[in-house]
Amino acid sequence: MNNVMSNKKVIALYVAPALLLIIALIYVPIVQTGYFGLMKWNGIGEKEFIGLKNYAKLLQDSVFWESALHSFLLALFSALSLIGYLFISFILASKVKGADLLRKIYLIPMLLASVAIAQLWLKIYHPTNGILNTLLVSLGIDNPPAWLAETDLALYAIIIPIIWQYAGFYILIYYAALKNIPESLIEAAKVDGATSLQIALQIKLPLIMNVVKVTIVLAVVGSLKYFDLIYVMTGGGPNGSSEVMASYMYQKAFKSFDFGYASAVGFFLLVICLVVTYIIRRLTVANDDIN
Repeated sequence: MNNVMSNKKVIALYVAPALLLIIALIYVPIVQTGYFGLMKWNGIGEKEFIGLKNYAKLLQDSVFWESALHSFLLALFSALSLIGYLFISFILASKVKGADLLRKIYLIPMLLASVAIAQLWLKIYHPTNGILNTLLVSLGIDNPPAWLAETDLALYAIIIPIIWQYAGFYILIYYAALKNIPESLIEAAKVDGATSLQIALQIKLPLIMNVVKVTIVLAVVGSLKYFDLIYVMTGGGPNGSSEVMASYMYQKAFKSFDFGYASAVGFFLLVICLVVTYIIRRLTVANDDIN
């Protein structure tokens, strides 16, 4: 068996099917997207090569940059929400009563489709019959806001259900990482007189820091390319106030039928995600060196 697995031809034979799938499903579409960005194309007719005009137009497109700002705001709030998820995970992992039930409750949003979550929160945010405004009226607020119809509030109103949707995912990751910490380390710290706060910050948190770094990348990059719930709830409105890069790409492709420009937006979104991932990894590596 060892002789077979040390044979490079056999290894290549085992790896080839997965490698071909990755190339066909990931790398080929990426190259095609970049190529289509060089074209003037409505998605059906003949393609016209126009070089880098779509990319040059993109750099001067104020609507795109506004949608990029919205995506980065979503990424920022998603990253900050990890602090809350981490705090909840510490509580659940400390053998609190009912932790198993709470863990299952937190996972419920992950079991729902994004469209179902969007419909649920549309009912919550309804300006006249929604639970939120009904509660505000009962508290004496006569004119509660129309959350999804006001340009200053729409984006932030959508960020809340997005954070709620993925809470269970990150809490479960942190909880699993905390439960994998050897109990002997915790007991030794208690014997040495460490408090619960000291154990959490000086023992548990450093031991799961690699997991935390991975979740930061997942949260930020996932937010930059987020689309479905925003599209269902507002479609990028009102007046583009909740437009993000992915929804702007969709609008250009399937409503304006400018597939060439939409491909340029998609390829540029990929580049942004790669750059942000690289920056986050460099910052975390720098912190490792300091430690």
